[in-house]
Amino acid sequence: MRIMLESLTKRFGTVVGVDDITLAVEDGEFVAFLGPSGCGKTTTLLMIAGIYKPTAGTIRFGERVVNQVPPKDRNIGMVFQSYALYPHMTVFGNMNYPLKLKKVSKEEQMLRVQEVADKMGIGDLLDRRPGQLSGGQQQRVALGRALVKQPDVLLFDEPLSNLDARLRLSMRGEIKHLQKELGITAIYVTHDQVEAMTMADRIAVMNRGKLEAFDAPDDLYDRPKTLFIAGFVGNPPMNFLEVEVRQEGGAFYAVNEALRVQVPPERGEPAAGRGGRVILGIRPEDITLSAAGEARGEVFLVEPLGRDDLLDVHLDATNRLNVLADPTARIRAGDAVALALDMRRVQFFDPQTELSLLWR
Repeated sequence: MRIMLESLTKRFGTVVGVDDITLAVEDGEFVAFLGPSGCGKTTTLLMIAGIYKPTAGTIRFGERVVNQVPPKDRNIGMVFQSYALYPHMTVFGNMNYPLKLKKVSKEEQMLRVQEVADKMGIGDLLDRRPGQLSGGQQQRVALGRALVKQPDVLLFDEPLSNLDARLRLSMRGEIKHLQKELGITAIYVTHDQVEAMTMADRIAVMNRGKLEAFDAPDDLYDRPKTLFIAGFVGNPPMNFLEVEVRQEGGAFYAVNEALRVQVPPERGEPAAGRGGRVILGIRPEDITLSAAGEARGEVFLVEPLGRDDLLDVHLDATNRLNVLADPTARIRAGDAVALALDMRRVQFFDPQTELSLLWR
């Protein structure tokens, strides 16, 4: 099922929850709505589900406009953060409930529930009640209840937020595998960029009700179109410094009070053409410790992350960089370090518009 949102807007009194969003989710695609709390991602999902009515704009399922179609007639399956299971019903009763409402025959109910339960790995739990299940099992029941309807669209509202880190990891893989196997169009709301980056074919990044970008994960990471995307996508987040990009003797340099580094022409030329200061962005993994490094500073803090140490390096009173370092280097707070920046990976942004100077 292809889903098209056209100039979709939702207002709550004077508050704009979703502001003029247009995008298309293709048939069988897995799309994530990503952004911080209050950005409008869940509001958009609830309009697609029919729980909220748009203030303006159009929602199409295929060629059908569904703005006035009630949720029960949209053939959607929805999985919530809270699981929303009926505690007095068994697993079978919870999964079977949508089929009872649709007046499916009892024989068909039994077959479909058992088939989906086996696929979800809970086929032997059908006689239990939700209170007798772990969090992961309850999430599988909630997903199974959505799938048993044989929906055209699957909607997920932060479904893994209540699970521990290890279980979230396994459930991410299971949901993605199942969605691809069944070929169902899926929209997944999350504030967790790792979930979005690892699960989605494309990601809609939202901020303050607006759509910042709608791109593949690699494009968002390597070619961020706005300062917000650059800072939100990636962990640890991107470093930002105010610099002036100058052309000197045919070469380009990014310069400020604490830094002077040469920039490749394909990145330096668009930034130098602006005049005045711009915002330089570079990710911690694109900075290395090197005796020949162009930037020098003092380590203020070391955060052990296991595979890496995250160093907070102060170049001066106002310029600082987060750097990923090998723990075997045994860097300590107070150490003086030299840093080499991979300028082939650098980003530049307009400080007024916050738009990328490299990508449109």
